[in-house]
Amino acid sequence: MHRNKDVTSNDAEHQERDAIRAVLSGNANAYRVIVDRHQRPIYNLMLRMSGSEAEALDLSQEAFIKAYQNINKFNGSARFFPWLYSISMNVARDYLRRKKTAPVSYEEDPEEEVGDYAEESEKMCQRLDAARLSAAVLKLPEDYREAVMLRYHHELSLQEVADALGLTLSGAKMRVSRGLGRLRLMLREQNHAIR
Repeated sequence: MHRNKDVTSNDAEHQERDAIRAVLSGNANAYRVIVDRHQRPIYNLMLRMSGSEAEALDLSQEAFIKAYQNINKFNGSARFFPWLYSISMNVARDYLRRKKTAPVSYEEDPEEEVGDYAEESEKMCQRLDAARLSAAVLKLPEDYREAVMLRYHHELSLQEVADALGLTLSGAKMRVSRGLGRLRLMLREQNHAIR
């Protein structure tokens, strides 16, 4: 199963590289492949930063436009997502400076059908654990939060995290490590408060 994910990922990256080459050759419509592939994580970033669905849509569009306008500056030997994420973070930071607000938490509450009590209980525990983790991640300072999200949610390598955040490799390692350390501490404190 892991192999299928790798094959699908490789196919998607190949299509993305083809789309980038096509855009650079003047085919603006090829950019749709890139937008389709990355619109959800970029929108989610903007939603976390703005706390508003409408603002998140506008900010996502702004990020994709800036990436399109600067696609000739993209290093074709690197993965595209860290580069796009870096542009998106700059758009989000500019927005926050203009609004002078802090990032806001936004949680979805998916509705699922649940079978018997044991299954319902297990799913509830998993949701609570996920909600506690999400809440703890959102409480991290922005620099640690984004490093942890890029590494573990978006599954970027540490070098790609460094590239996306404009850091050295050791700086990215430090941010991820410190972010994880703070998460562990917050979760430990929550566990003690519950008992």
